[in-house]
Amino acid sequence: MDLSYLQKARYAYKPKLPASLTVALSEIKVELGEATSSLSDAEELKTIFKHSFGKPIAVFSKGSGNLNTKPLTVGVILSGGQAPGGHNVVAGIFDGLKKGNPESRLIGFKGGPSGLIENKFIEITASLVDEYRNTGGFDMIGSGRTKIETPEQFAASLETAKVHNLSAVVIIGGDDSNTNAAMLAEYFLEKGSPISVIGTPKTIDGDLKNEYIETSFGFDTAVKTYSELIGNIMRDSNSAKKYWHFIKLMGRAASHIALEVALQTHPNICLISEELEVKKLSLANVIDQICSAIVKRAQNKNNFGVILIPEGLVEFIPEMKNLIRELNDIMAAFKDDFVRIHSFEDQCDFLAKKLSPESMAIFSNIPEEISKQLLLDRDPHGNVQVSRIETDKLLIGMVEKKLAAMKKQGSYTGIFSAVGHFFGYEGRSAFPSNFDADYCYGLGFSAFVLIASGLTGYISSIRNLTASASEWIAGGIPLVMMMNLEKRHGKIKPVIKKALVELEGEPFKAFAAQREKWAVETSFVYPGAIQYFGPPEVCDQPTITLKLEKSR
Repeated sequence: MDLSYLQKARYAYKPKLPASLTVALSEIKVELGEATSSLSDAEELKTIFKHSFGKPIAVFSKGSGNLNTKPLTVGVILSGGQAPGGHNVVAGIFDGLKKGNPESRLIGFKGGPSGLIENKFIEITASLVDEYRNTGGFDMIGSGRTKIETPEQFAASLETAKVHNLSAVVIIGGDDSNTNAAMLAEYFLEKGSPISVIGTPKTIDGDLKNEYIETSFGFDTAVKTYSELIGNIMRDSNSAKKYWHFIKLMGRAASHIALEVALQTHPNICLISEELEVKKLSLANVIDQICSAIVKRAQNKNNFGVILIPEGLVEFIPEMKNLIRELNDIMAAFKDDFVRIHSFEDQCDFLAKKLSPESMAIFSNIPEEISKQLLLDRDPHGNVQVSRIETDKLLIGMVEKKLAAMKKQGSYTGIFSAVGHFFGYEGRSAFPSNFDADYCYGLGFSAFVLIASGLTGYISSIRNLTASASEWIAGGIPLVMMMNLEKRHGKIKPVIKKALVELEGEPFKAFAAQREKWAVETSFVYPGAIQYFGPPEVCDQPTITLKLEKSR
């Protein structure tokens, strides 16, 4: 394998651990707190998680420990979309296992949860794990989005675990994957199996967090990567002074990425989906907001700027949300009829008879290429694939139309030229930042300690993340503690609650206090590349979001 100079250098990086995990295993004390409850719906969840409900929070400290140092065999799964640092979680588990007993083994299930169901695996050896330390991607064993949810899948998972004589399964994933981990842990307990199931918090979207999970891994690297790219675009925009850049960013259910990148780069406009939903802002309201900034900047001869757009924006705008819901229902109910219609014109005629007048008016008014994207194949759950909708082009098209009308009225005299971008995959597999390299390694090592303590149904936790790594607090949080009941795909299900941007939270308030100024003035910040080498105040800083949240 050909290596870049950076990759060679990153192999040599030694991730920092919380002080409680740097001692001999016999000196790691696992302290268990009081019984816990769930986020809500406690009585219902007690019946679903008869064996898992009420587990105590675990915290690791220096003291007299009693970890299992017998040979263990652990299986690990990478689940869902990639996030920088996943390989370091695997490395942390591996090193913990080998520190506990050199005869311990780590099995990697290939292609996500389906690897456990179908018994597709490789053994992760020292030479293999050394090839991937401090690197991005999930290519060591691959990932997948299969959910373990049918009785047959649960039974097959247990059978595979028994075949390998596993002591534990570690699932590295987001809120859905860790919900899956909780269900699998409960199933193993119900069947009388001693096999532990441990989760770790992964998602670049940043929507898996709470009081005990301060951030999900990968978010730090992703937002720094996007901020570098957007800073470069801002510098170019401020140099050429002739383009408006509409930049769509990852984040379907939550706008954490857009908000953090805005705090790092100071764009002219950053749309926050959660705010649009709370204020019930229409698509016309959004276009008016954008055009207002463009007109004001044009009056100062600034016919350029940068606008950030969360990926899931269209699902938060009331009339677009209704349109998408109606389209999903129609395409599910009349699937066979619809697939036989080949021309877009005939599809429009068909939909005109099925959509409500309000939704048909929206469908007809948005740019044709966006209407076509709304009709693309649905995901396995029958939902529109939002990542394939070019929201940047939707807004550009409607802004162009409004500005043209304003120009005819004489209320706009500027020049509008726009460029659309989507920054998504660029951030998912980057070399992890020092923060994520450290955080992920600690999460992996903590997962091992939870396993060696005989615990199951936990998510690995590292807290106090704005302090130096030595002061981080390692432990584990019961997965059921983070759960509630929600309606998903027409059924009430137990799920880990997604964390949305809080409009009363410090990060949003810091953004809101500056955005009117940023809209008119050129206040761009150019963060530059992620730093791996240099003073800690440059290289090891957490996100602005995390600092503001912890300042309360």
